Amino acid sequence: MRFFVPDKQRQKNMAFFLRHAGYRQEVKRSGAVSYIKSVSGGDFPRFHIYIDEVDDGWGVNLHLDQKAPSYQGTHAHGGEYEGELVESEGERLKAIMGKI
Repeated sequence: MRFFVPDKQRQKNMAFFLRHAGYRQEVKRSGAVSYIKSVSGGDFPRFHIYIDEVDDGWGVNLHLDQKAPSYQGTHAHGGEYEGELVESEGERLKAIMGKI
């Protein structure tokens, strides 16, 4: 699920917002930064977010990782970009963002 967060003046601190929403930062060896939040208290399933700076705001890419990558060294996982759980989390994030 992708959505847009308007922020022409770049006044929103997306890392702060995501921590407030229960996410923690994850930094890959490549330096790529993303944010994750467990669905059930374990490692998986978990929500996974990438943030991109775009014109007049932020692009949010949210998906649900159902399991860890199947093979060491691969990035393939059971990711879901649609569905009731993803849509519900997206709406929750949008509601929180409107209050901050």
